[in-house]
Amino acid sequence: MAYVVGLRCRECGKEYPQKGVHVCEVCFGPLEVQYDYARMKGKVTRESIERGPRSLWRYRDLLPINAEPRAGLYSGYTPLRRAHHLEKILNVRELYIKDDSANYPTWSYKERVVSVAITKALELGYHTVGCASTGNLANSVAAHAAVAGMKAFVMIPHDLEQGKVLGSLIFGPTMVRIQGNYDDVNRLCSEIADKYKWAIVNVNLRPFYTEGAKTFGYEIAEQLGWKFPQHTVCPTAGGTILPKIHKAYQELIDLGLVEDNAPKIYSAQAAGCNPVVEAIRAGRDLIKPQKPKTIAKSIAIGNPADGFYVVQAVRQSGGWAMDATDPEIIDAIKLLAKAEGIWTEPAGGTTLAAAIKLIASGRIPRDESICVCITGNGLKTTEVVADQLDMPTSIPAKLDAFDAFIAELDGAGGTRELEPLAAGGPTP
Repeated sequence: MAYVVGLRCRECGKEYPQKGVHVCEVCFGPLEVQYDYARMKGKVTRESIERGPRSLWRYRDLLPINAEPRAGLYSGYTPLRRAHHLEKILNVRELYIKDDSANYPTWSYKERVVSVAITKALELGYHTVGCASTGNLANSVAAHAAVAGMKAFVMIPHDLEQGKVLGSLIFGPTMVRIQGNYDDVNRLCSEIADKYKWAIVNVNLRPFYTEGAKTFGYEIAEQLGWKFPQHTVCPTAGGTILPKIHKAYQELIDLGLVEDNAPKIYSAQAAGCNPVVEAIRAGRDLIKPQKPKTIAKSIAIGNPADGFYVVQAVRQSGGWAMDATDPEIIDAIKLLAKAEGIWTEPAGGTTLAAAIKLIASGRIPRDESICVCITGNGLKTTEVVADQLDMPTSIPAKLDAFDAFIAELDGAGGTRELEPLAAGGPTP
């Protein structure tokens, strides 16, 4: 059953029908999807959700579509893993990794927002879809558009990592490399959407697109047995995912599906592009744009579209914000891989590094439940760690050569164990 009733301006409250528009014509505020929550109560239940498919579409009653899903039929419902080794290393009681590096088919959280956006685009009669992207979104739009039979145009900054460029091109979209950073690409895409009347998922379809991010929060709660972690640490780029996790938590509380334990949400950014962190630390609502300079390119957005709402969600939840330097990001990527077998891109390294610093500072208590959000796969950004790892030794195909190698390894101390972190200390 469809419970979406239309769009409403988040600032002045003017209402709009369901169409490809994202900015209020009266006050220029952003539009957001509105639902009939009164009709949902008693109909959207734990049982109705659990009967759904093992994909993000198990939450379709909470998403802004009226017809059958047309994209992402196998996306979402990614692992929520108890990180036992990291618990010991970080000296915390209860730590989980929500792992969207395993999200099918292009291995990032963007499958969620794109699945909803493309389904809505087809519902609204669009035939061409596009995006402004730092990589993961371009991959996802290209893949889902191929399945949906839509034309796809993906616009990216000119200096994007090769893995993410190839990860889009393989699906056959028209790719345009724009000379500039993401903010330049996004401004151009706003003009493209207006002139060509295409469905640019994170521009004119943004109200519907962002709702897909709620499924990240729904899954965390359901996979924890219909309860919230007390602390959720999430990366911030354009500002889509964090406010929608906050919204997802509030919807589950309001519908009586999860008990309110006052879950706190934290924003993680790279030190080389931290406009939201800087605003929260300064006690400001408004975001001061920055020029990005960080290895964490997928979250290097100096003027986040929903940055203001990230600040509001963090404050309302009682959370905080933390940034991480590029060396801290690389250390965290390596730590997560060695401790839990998860290879994340720099966005995930940023989130784990920020979580470590929040724990060390006492912002997140060690004896409360923590969830770290991993949103992308490290296989797309091999350049980041290529010169940080020791290349393997080459030996002849003889047993005595291998014996000598083992003897030398033992003499050097062998494989080092990961030790618990001292408060505020470096990563192993």
